[in-house]
Amino acid sequence: METQQSKGKKEDSKTKEEAGAAVDAELAQAIMARCFHPSVIGPEPWEGYVFNDLQIRIKESTDIYGAVLWPSAMVLCHFLETNQDKHNLMDKNVIELGAGTGLVTIVSSLLGAKVTSTDLPDVLGNLQYNVMRNTKGRCKYIPLVTELVWGQGVEQRFPRATHCFDYIMAADVVYAHPFLEELMDTFDYLCQENTQILWAMRFRLDPENSFVDRFRQRFHLEELYDLPSLSIKLYRAWRKDKRTQDRREAAA
Repeated sequence: METQQSKGKKEDSKTKEEAGAAVDAELAQAIMARCFHPSVIGPEPWEGYVFNDLQIRIKESTDIYGAVLWPSAMVLCHFLETNQDKHNLMDKNVIELGAGTGLVTIVSSLLGAKVTSTDLPDVLGNLQYNVMRNTKGRCKYIPLVTELVWGQGVEQRFPRATHCFDYIMAADVVYAHPFLEELMDTFDYLCQENTQILWAMRFRLDPENSFVDRFRQRFHLEELYDLPSLSIKLYRAWRKDKRTQDRREAAA
């Protein structure tokens, strides 16, 4: 027979679940509301977004997988704009991995960051177009759009002596592709002692879950958003290797 105590616990659990679902729905709605579509279809199709009180027009390239804007980018951009008290990007050095259509790069630039926007060679043309179209005359720093193939020549392209990033941004870079180890190595190389990773990902298949487990072995991982309705989580991460810990203990 169910006791009053166990019944109370079940009711409390149900109440928490309902409250969590309400928060998820409200946040997801606020994020997706940032997207708008043109009232008249012109010769060049585009989708619109509003961040930092500015309209951003994004041209997708549907024949290239990486040149389509995924909701994870909107989640990360929403977080950046609404959490400037804790993550002020003004004058910060930022690199975006797998920039795709460039929304995260654009919003980071509008918020005052010095951004290096990276992706594969076949994506760069559309990426450069979107970035220049939406940042020219609007930003303190002109974003740099450049090629980066994960795991290939990263040390040569971004030597640590001259390239120290405050933030690594990534939106929906983890999915069922064969380059997850190369992506992990790229995170590992670029993330220095004082670097923070802000990473939004959509969970689809098992590789996403196993990547997160492996990621935790190298980095501290904090969950910032959990949006079940969008199947998206947003994380903050930073190094946890022994050499970093030793330096911090020595300075204490």
